[in-house]
Amino acid sequence: MNIGDVATLSGLPAKTIRYYEDIGLVRPPRGPNGYRRFRESDLHKLNFLGRARSLGFSIEECRGLLALYEDEGRASADVKRIARDHLREIDRKIDELAEMRRTLGELVEACSGDHRPNCPILTDLARMPKPRC
Repeated sequence: MNIGDVATLSGLPAKTIRYYEDIGLVRPPRGPNGYRRFRESDLHKLNFLGRARSLGFSIEECRGLLALYEDEGRASADVKRIARDHLREIDRKIDELAEMRRTLGELVEACSGDHRPNCPILTDLARMPKPRC
């Protein structure tokens, strides 16, 4: 298969596939003409990577998950550790977003949104941050 074929079948842009090759996540052989010749195993890896990335795993996490996937002697505990750590990071981001939403919601409610120039949103954005100890 050529890069266009695997791009269509995997749903990944050709540019992403080339990037994954550049960083060593996939290694399709090259034909005599220098073109990539993707195998079914390459397509399978690309599907794996696309799914992992859609769940928010970083490139390095994907590298680790792919290595574990290919290691038949792997311990599922190693896979679970990566997924659990990623889940914690997602929860941290959700908490951070919830706090951002709460703060912005309060500012929107405090702003009258009329013709007057006084605006609590701008006042809050312009305030100096508190020093961290």
